[in-house]
Amino acid sequence: QVQLVESGGGLVQAGDSLRLSCAASGRTFSSYTMGWFRQAPGKEREFVAAIRWSGNTYYADSVKGRFTISRDNAKNTVYLQMNSLKPEDTAVYYCAADRSIVVHTTTRSYDYWGQGTQVTVSS
Repeated sequence: QVQLVESGGGLVQAGDSLRLSCAASGRTFSSYTMGWFRQAPGKEREFVAAIRWSGNTYYADSVKGRFTISRDNAKNTVYLQMNSLKPEDTAVYYCAADRSIVVHTTTRSYDYWGQGTQVTVSS
């Protein structure tokens, strides 16, 4: 069992930066693929970024070049650095863990989820 707790959300202006953190429990964290998803009001949850155990990263086209996912296996933590934020980035951001070594971009592939953290970007 893995428990995930996100933090770092908040209200910012367009162009600002935020860093989200996701603290994970469990001794096998380093072997998991970790992902970030987001869900805006009235929309489906969508893939944002993922990072494999090896450090390989993957991004949605909408955030490529602005967001950076990273992980610190010693701290059992995954991060999402978000720069040049836009109003359309406003959403609840969720951290997720996938026991598969293959990177997935669909929600059904992830085994564990955090409770989410709100990010609001004003124009």
